[in-house]
Amino acid sequence: MKTFALGLASVVLGSALLTVPAAAHGFDTCTQEPKDKWQSQADAEAAATEAGYTVTRSKIVGSCYEVYAKDKAGKKFELYYNPVDLKLVEKHDD
Repeated sequence: MKTFALGLASVVLGSALLTVPAAAHGFDTCTQEPKDKWQSQADAEAAATEAGYTVTRSKIVGSCYEVYAKDKAGKKFELYYNPVDLKLVEKHDD
């Protein structure tokens, strides 16, 4: 019985630890569309630039393009774009 309880506790703890990094990192669900329908990552960077940001880098996070950028005042932001229509889905202060 103790072995079962320890095994169950390990599974529960392990599952919790796997979800924490995603939640701590930020927003990661922007679309359900397959990647062959996505616009390019460079297009997401261009959308941020057109919105007045200076892009420092970008990456794919979940089903989003995450663009790291600064506004005109130098404040850092993480911008999450839907890769299909390039709409800004979420914005976090960095």
